[in-house]
Amino acid sequence: MASNKTANASRKARIEEMRRAEQSRERRNRLITIVISTVVVAGLVGFGSYVFLQESEKKEKATAQAKAPVKGEKSWDAKKLGRDHVTEDVSYPMTPPVGGDHHQVWMNCDRDVYKKEIPKVNAVHSLEHGAVWVTYNDKASDADVEKLAEKVGKTSYSMMSPVKDQTGALMLSAWGKQVTVDSAADPRVDQFFTKYVQGPQTPEPGAACTGGMGQ
Repeated sequence: MASNKTANASRKARIEEMRRAEQSRERRNRLITIVISTVVVAGLVGFGSYVFLQESEKKEKATAQAKAPVKGEKSWDAKKLGRDHVTEDVSYPMTPPVGGDHHQVWMNCDRDVYKKEIPKVNAVHSLEHGAVWVTYNDKASDADVEKLAEKVGKTSYSMMSPVKDQTGALMLSAWGKQVTVDSAADPRVDQFFTKYVQGPQTPEPGAACTGGMGQ
């Protein structure tokens, strides 16, 4: 009888020991889970804060670019540039033109890269809608033309075409604004796009850049 009691007590002791060991493992696993979860959450929060700061810096940089004057830029009084629709050619005082009377049909300017010269009276209408017009002549290098074409191809409300009789090899125009740049890598290219694609100079912001005339 005594041996049975001893065996039962020993068995209970082993069961109790196993129960305590299992509880200890459960506590340890919970602690590990909590620690890992805390590290993961902290990492996500840190990464999110980093991304937020990066985006904030980009926005601040874009805002600063939009406010800063473009070096070497020429400006015309937008109020003095005609905006009537005409059917005949217009003799513009600057090449390429940056505004004035124009044809009622605009050139498509939704990332359009034209290989041949386009009618100025239609291009001016696109500028009225807020487009930036990139132009080049025979003095421009093939590499610069290709790189600018890539930028236009990624930017809505922009278009590109050759203009043989312009004075600069590479020029950018918007309504009432124009600048000659040294190369496609000139920082003024990005600055001009940031400032004037659908910028504050636009007489008809939000007007279509598709559904017009193509080439």
